[in-house]
Amino acid sequence: MTKSSDLPRPTDAELEILTVLWSRGPATVRDVHSTISRRRPAHYTTVLKLMQIMTDKGLVKRDEKQRAHIYSASRPREWTQRQLAGDLLERAFAGSASSLLVGALAARKASAAELAELRKLLEEYGEDKP
Repeated sequence: MTKSSDLPRPTDAELEILTVLWSRGPATVRDVHSTISRRRPAHYTTVLKLMQIMTDKGLVKRDEKQRAHIYSASRPREWTQRQLAGDLLERAFAGSASSLLVGALAARKASAAELAELRKLLEEYGEDKP
């Protein structure tokens, strides 16, 4: 059994499948393929193979009780986002949270509502420190 800390970072294609599963909930390969195909061309067999690989990696779980296997994400969206953010923080920003935040804000203009939410979160994190 794979420990949660041992789960690999999902590739872009795997992240697309996880996003579908987080949005829809447990789904068949056909369901996932149908959702992806509405956004871009995708082959059913490619989606199937990716989901089989993701099962082997521990990124998704497969329920084989029914004829059409049902897949679900092994971890919630928030857990994966934290994993990806932590990885990016270490690899690209030398562990500097402020550099990561500045980089994110420089990459795309934040709305007033997003900035207000960030201020609120920063205040809350500051209160947690002794």
